[in-house]
Amino acid sequence: MPHSQKRPNFLIIVADDLGWSDTQPFGGEIHTPNLERLAKSGVRFTDFHTASACSPTRSMLFSGTDNHIAGLGQMAETVKRFTEFQGKPGYEGYLNDRVAALPELLSDAGYHTIMSGKWHLGLVPERFPSARGFQKSFALLPGGANHYAFEPGTKEKPSVAFLPQLYAQDKEYVEVDDPHFYSSDSFTDTLLEYLEEKPDHKPWFAYLPFTAPHWPLQAPKEYIAKYKGKYDEGPDVLREQRLKEQVKLGLVGKDVVSAPILADNETEWHDKSDEDKAYSARTMEIYAAMVHKMDENIGRVLDHLEKTGELENTFISFMSDNGAEGAILEAIPLLTNELNEKYFDNSIDNIGAKNSFIWYGPRWAQAATAPAKYTKGYIFEGGIRCPLIVRYPGFEKPGSISHEFTTVMDILPTVLELAGVTHPGTNYKGREVVVPRGVSWVSNLSGKSKEAIHSNTHFTGWELFGQRAIRKGNLKAILAPEEGKEDTWELYDLDADFGETKDLAKTHPDLLKELVELWYLYEGDCGVFIPDNADQMNLRKMLKENPRRKAWGEKK
Repeated sequence: MPHSQKRPNFLIIVADDLGWSDTQPFGGEIHTPNLERLAKSGVRFTDFHTASACSPTRSMLFSGTDNHIAGLGQMAETVKRFTEFQGKPGYEGYLNDRVAALPELLSDAGYHTIMSGKWHLGLVPERFPSARGFQKSFALLPGGANHYAFEPGTKEKPSVAFLPQLYAQDKEYVEVDDPHFYSSDSFTDTLLEYLEEKPDHKPWFAYLPFTAPHWPLQAPKEYIAKYKGKYDEGPDVLREQRLKEQVKLGLVGKDVVSAPILADNETEWHDKSDEDKAYSARTMEIYAAMVHKMDENIGRVLDHLEKTGELENTFISFMSDNGAEGAILEAIPLLTNELNEKYFDNSIDNIGAKNSFIWYGPRWAQAATAPAKYTKGYIFEGGIRCPLIVRYPGFEKPGSISHEFTTVMDILPTVLELAGVTHPGTNYKGREVVVPRGVSWVSNLSGKSKEAIHSNTHFTGWELFGQRAIRKGNLKAILAPEEGKEDTWELYDLDADFGETKDLAKTHPDLLKELVELWYLYEGDCGVFIPDNADQMNLRKMLKENPRRKAWGEKK
């Protein structure tokens, strides 16, 4: 890019565990006018993919490559629990030095780099955002926290003794003692402060990773009240309502087949007692309030950019880091029923307050992933297909919908191309680094190229918790182990079967064989390690052992 041309600013917004269908631009009923505002002036992507859990996705975002290369082959929490991963390259549990991080590259190129929100890519000072290119940062370091910064009793459980302080500002740990702290508000307040303080002569890169609507479900009472009675018919009805709206919006075809809700560890809605129905509906009201509040804060940032005249020179993307959370497995080391009962009041009149700790369970989560199968943690589409909105004035067709296959690894090369920054290749400041696997969207979205973003020979792989998947074109092969069953690969045509309901493995063994061979190629290229006792990580097995029903409102 010529130096005489004004370089664009960048704003990357990430929601935490938001479902594909939660927001209005993607067929949801939750009041999200600011995301609607972005969608009307930008592009919605219907086939955007991430990892199936948060820190692996974030490593891919900042590296442009696969999480098994970037240091999050498994989440740090998993590596701590399963020692087989410890010491393996790509399983460090933090954003490793084999990658040149996006903020590092932009900072080197003269950008002012700032962030406020969830980091989840390193807990110690040498792994803070400040060590990976952010000049100003306020970060929640681990994967989750109380949204009101109310954290009693966590050190009473030995499995969380490895956690340092939760927050860092620039190069130092900090305590949060603001009595008015609420995550979405406070992260936005800080980002706006950083934007106000930035040097006038520099372009900027801003990262705003919310922790909403990640557990624990907490929101101000007045926002919860806006959704009173909205979800009294239950998650199955909500899923179908959203699916109809998605068809109406052109997000999915009218003949789309939705996956059924699969949740053996939660009672079906029609079998719940009236008391349990009321409690469960309230959890969904709180979830909706959190998304509403997040959207309101996104609006504050958009208003600021409009007021300062920077909106039309800013690339903005909004995404979720994975599918909606139906399992609350990450909370297992952080919360026991004993701690919950000792410090929290989870009565129906108190849930949503700072001294409550609940989630909404797998059935509401699958309403949030409609029409896809399953939720966060799974490598079915419900875990890895996420909402994405991109706005940039240089792109064609504002208000359009793209059905192009894309991944979170594409964001780094897209940003670098727009910024006029060249990736260093295999050497960055004297250390060996990897070349990004992602592909820039610029030529496609600017109308310069009619070619697909990813060619028909391109393939993308996934692996987490021992689950494996590979995609080439519209075909996807999955191996998702089930306890007591022989491991078998499944095959789906995602163009015809968004919900992954029709396994084609037996009728098209030749296609399956080709994809499985590509998965093993991906495994070798990216250094995927699957231990001999991988069955211990079986997601369904862990759910049966740790159902956490008390956290989502069943009384048994």
